[in-house]
Amino acid sequence: MSRKCPITGKGPLSGNNRSHSVRATRRVWNVNMQTYKVNINGKMVSVKMSARAYRTLNKSIKATDAE
Repeated sequence: MSRKCPITGKGPLSGNNRSHSVRATRRVWNVNMQTYKVNINGKMVSVKMSARAYRTLNKSIKATDAE
């Protein structure tokens, strides 16, 4: 499974670790992928997505419920 969110399209970012002596070594920040059960067309489906995408989905659902 790739480290890419199927909903948002977010992928891993790369950059440098910086030591106390300011040496640079490469590192990767991966996406926070989690498995969630989501209701799609009336069925509960297990989906791997980023935690941020899940929070955004829940936010939009709560907004429509409040109206």
